[in-house]
Amino acid sequence: MQNKKTLYLAQAGVIAALYIALTVVFAPFSFGEIQVRIAEALTILPAFTAAALPGLYVGCLLGNILGGAVLPDVIFGSLATLLGALGTRVLRNAHPFLAPVPPIVANVLIVPWVLKYAYVVDLPIPFMMFSVGVGEVISCGVLGMILYFALKKRKDTVFKDGDR
Repeated sequence: MQNKKTLYLAQAGVIAALYIALTVVFAPFSFGEIQVRIAEALTILPAFTAAALPGLYVGCLLGNILGGAVLPDVIFGSLATLLGALGTRVLRNAHPFLAPVPPIVANVLIVPWVLKYAYVVDLPIPFMMFSVGVGEVISCGVLGMILYFALKKRKDTVFKDGDR
């Protein structure tokens, strides 16, 4: 029992650290009205382990803080990632290509409003929904699915908790 809790915390911590590192390293295109946040590829991980939920949320929260995001972005951007991750977790037994849909939708619906009102970006909301959506499709839909199929082959050795 203790080993399972330790494994859960270790997985969550590693996922958070990866999310933070990817957000900070790729900061030039992790923020803004036209963004491809490479770290969002990790939102595929709830399909493999529940530990990804706190890992992604904490990683996004700290990545936003370290990236210099304003408070509404820290709060609502992190919630968008959490909601997307929860959706991926719910769909973990559905068709694999549905896994990136919740993070894409959550970010398309939330991030443009953050950009408009927290950063006072003077672009129409529909345009920002499109631009954020394109970035999310690249990060979650393309990179996330590459990660998904790479991990799917090794899920028994990478995610030993049988959490699927």
